Amino acid sequence: MLSSLNNTDLKSFLDEKYIQYNNYKFINSDPIQIPHSFTLKEDIEISAFLTSTISWGNRKVIIKNAKKMMSLLDESPYDFILHHSEKDLKSFTNFVHRTFNSNDLIYFVKALNNIYSNHDGLELIFTNNCKNKSTQNSIHIFKRIFFELPHENRTTKHVADPYKGSSAKRINMFLRWMVRYDNNGVDFGIWKNIPSSYLSIPLDVHSGNVARKLGLLKRKQNDGKALIELDKKLREFDPIDPVKYDYALFGLGAFESF
Repeated sequence: MLSSLNNTDLKSFLDEKYIQYNNYKFINSDPIQIPHSFTLKEDIEISAFLTSTISWGNRKVIIKNAKKMMSLLDESPYDFILHHSEKDLKSFTNFVHRTFNSNDLIYFVKALNNIYSNHDGLELIFTNNCKNKSTQNSIHIFKRIFFELPHENRTTKHVADPYKGSSAKRINMFLRWMVRYDNNGVDFGIWKNIPSSYLSIPLDVHSGNVARKLGLLKRKQNDGKALIELDKKLREFDPIDPVKYDYALFGLGAFESF
């Protein structure tokens, strides 16, 4: 049983699976393909943030609806965010992805405009608010800034807060995309001032279940406490790039039904 492997053998197994799944072919079936369709830094990070926000459920549907969002943003997210008019937002009326609807998307556009106009962009908020060698405080501060404009209360559920017990899966995935870099061309690594060692794994059903089967995680819920437990273990395996094991855990669960 893999759950009975010692740490050295388990690390070797996960390293093999990381190599297997951390390659450019991974993009073809993953929502990360959306930001990969852009070259401007701000287009990449805005499209990545919006795509990660709706990344729950069927991946084909996620990709389809993320493409629809980019079409609504005229395939130029940064320019649209900065220069849109109220009239431009009327075309959003029929957009919906599960519980994320047109009103949510309209607020996200306005909040992003505020962030780029008054807070020097997404990257600086996260970079300036890291604490205790972690990005989790940055996520907490980001949510506060993101919702400083008038908004519907229901919209706040679409940005997680780790200080309220959430594993913040989607925004941790967004940060992995932006911060982590290797030579395989999947993650972007365009944010240079946050170390990869500060990142937390995007804990979801697949990675959580596999982690439990491997004996990496004991807590049953995929919440903030589980994230801390799993992060600690993965940092023992690779203190510099612990979230690389997201590829191994997700791949085993999603593609191998482990």
